[in-house]
Amino acid sequence: RTARQIQRSVLPHIFPPFPDRLEINLFASMDPAKDVGGDFYDFYFVDEDHLCLVIADVSGKGIPAALFMMLSKRILEDFARQEHSPGVILEKANKLLCENNQAEMFVTVWLGVLELDTGRLVAANAGHEYPVIKQSNGPFTLLKDKHGFVIGGMEGVKYKQYEMQMQPGSKLFIYTDGVPEATNASNEMFGTER
Repeated sequence: RTARQIQRSVLPHIFPPFPDRLEINLFASMDPAKDVGGDFYDFYFVDEDHLCLVIADVSGKGIPAALFMMLSKRILEDFARQEHSPGVILEKANKLLCENNQAEMFVTVWLGVLELDTGRLVAANAGHEYPVIKQSNGPFTLLKDKHGFVIGGMEGVKYKQYEMQMQPGSKLFIYTDGVPEATNASNEMFGTER
């Protein structure tokens, strides 16, 4: 119970998080399958006009995953505050996590940097689930972005980044594999397409 409380306390949990910033609306939640887990999300301004968005999933469960999650979260934030390029942030985080990874754990990460003034969102994906986007008047669409390798899994990986143009009213939904892999009473998975 204490580990769960500590883990929850390091994630943003006050909503709306930026009540004075009317150009965005954010909400996030985490409900681990066990008392503690390796999934996490984060968001923070790296300057007045750039908002970093992160969702990630550490391999494994329980206390080891929670510890690796807290380390990964901190490393990603430190690099995001120095660098606005999602691909470079993931490369630097991967290098650092690979240096002394005796537990051989890894993290899937989707990381995006949104420029609020223009709506330009630059993102990179390290083996994470596909994001879902809805432009203001369109349907929700699965964005099959280019995946790079997980971070912490292999040294020297390069991460491709891509751009999306967010418009007023656009919505972005990012999630971990707990959503498509959730099962019903008949043990059928919810699935990515649903």
